[in-house]
Amino acid sequence: MATNTPAAPRSSSRPSDATGEYSHAQILTILTGLMLGMFLGALDQTIVSTSIRTIADDLDGLSVQAWVTTSYLIASTLTTPIYGKLGDLYGRKRLFLIAISIFVAGSALCSFATSMYQLAAFRAFQGLGAGGLFTLVLAIIGDIVSPRERARYSGYFMAMFGTSSVLGPVIGGFFAGRAELLGMAGWRWVFLVNVPVGVLALVVVVRTLHVHHARPARAPRIDWWGAATLVLGLVPLLTVAEQGRQWGWGSGRSLVCFVLGAVGVLAFVAVERAMGDDALIPLRLFRNRAAAVTIAASVIVGAAMFGGIMLLPLYMQIVHGASPTASGFLMLPLVVGIMVASISSGRLIARTGRVRPFPIVGSVLIVVGLGLLSLTGADTALPLVMLPMLVLGYGLGNCMQPLMLIVQNAVSPTEIGVATSAATFFRQIGGTLGVAVFLSVLFSTVGESIRTAIAQASVTPQWREALAGGARLDPSVLARVKDDSSVIDTLDPVIAHPFKVGFAESMDTVFLLAAGVAVLAVVVLQLMPAVRLRETSASAERAAAADAGDARDA
Repeated sequence: MATNTPAAPRSSSRPSDATGEYSHAQILTILTGLMLGMFLGALDQTIVSTSIRTIADDLDGLSVQAWVTTSYLIASTLTTPIYGKLGDLYGRKRLFLIAISIFVAGSALCSFATSMYQLAAFRAFQGLGAGGLFTLVLAIIGDIVSPRERARYSGYFMAMFGTSSVLGPVIGGFFAGRAELLGMAGWRWVFLVNVPVGVLALVVVVRTLHVHHARPARAPRIDWWGAATLVLGLVPLLTVAEQGRQWGWGSGRSLVCFVLGAVGVLAFVAVERAMGDDALIPLRLFRNRAAAVTIAASVIVGAAMFGGIMLLPLYMQIVHGASPTASGFLMLPLVVGIMVASISSGRLIARTGRVRPFPIVGSVLIVVGLGLLSLTGADTALPLVMLPMLVLGYGLGNCMQPLMLIVQNAVSPTEIGVATSAATFFRQIGGTLGVAVFLSVLFSTVGESIRTAIAQASVTPQWREALAGGARLDPSVLARVKDDSSVIDTLDPVIAHPFKVGFAESMDTVFLLAAGVAVLAVVVLQLMPAVRLRETSASAERAAAADAGDARDA
């Protein structure tokens, strides 16, 4: 007599075997592990930036501190498309666990660095893991949630980004301000704190992340030559983007980097054309109008976003004298704008299924926000600075998630990783170029701006009174201030004011230039076709395709 054997209970985070869809509760369970992984990368970006000067002073390497940033940036940017492609081929959970493990190991190594060059090498290793954190999380969300419903969950990630943006400078300032903590230099905990968070993320991901991976119908070719030529093209270009200001854009080293980068990029395009569907970044992706417009807009928005945002902490610290910790709190209007826009746009997209208007409106708001910031000065009250920051954040919140939704919606479920990594990759490239160009403009103009401000201030009664009272202006300060802005804080307030005016005016030039770049995004986004978001997740579509295949075989 047959007996009824009870079915094994399905994991609370596994999809329905019949439909491939996940319930709301299952998605929230999976999000726990994903957000811990993203929190690692997001926190690291802000916690290191506020403590890098202390680290450089302790390791006697202030002049080479840029290499610590450059090495991490190059490694994380290069691995972004590689993680996306490998995730499509071999499953994203495995790659996500590898990325977290590499990032945690790199963090531990960084905490024991004994020189800036050693720290730069360890940061590069850490960057090999960081490249997968953001890309794989966004791709996994693309697997388990339909494009239309995906926007509903963006608020969770924006809340995490907002939390890390505020906590990063606070934690970084706390550790950097401690000469010693538990027997180690305080700054070493900036990296060591990633270890327990990363271990927790590994445990949670192993327990909660159950995403079905459909193996390709045929054995894929691995695009090794594409990866090699990508390295050849991007390493020199990213290096010169970060170091060109110090080397000189027309110097021999810069020209060599430009030539090597151009050769590498051309070779990469040739290899990708030859690889076809197995390419790291398939060129046919650019023949898809929605994907091509999104990628172009991502480059431009990335340049305006990173180029503009990186000036705000400098403005707060140099012009308004805020500490690194305080400048983190002063960034709250920007963070609030991003969070509110992401949540509100997500709900509207989920309700209506329309996504095209949001990045267009968002790019317009970016132009307005950066334009208003270009009108601020050394004496502008902070509330008047925070209003355009809020507008800028609201614009960014309407661009970031909707653009990712569009590109994921434009490709088949089997290529979500490639599409996600391509959009992320090109946004990072745009951000790197934006930061390089805007910093170059800032420091090439600030000297003349300060000299002009000093000339105008020197004829005022307040200046003469300060000099009569014993205040002095050492001629060497003007040469030193571009490398060490903290000397401004040692000056008499009246003497220091024109220095702040000079920095503010040069920053205004950069904000205006960033606004001009954002105008290009408004123009490009007009080419976006009408987009209707799918109402089924990638896992459900794969399940349906598998059922159809079984039916044909039967």
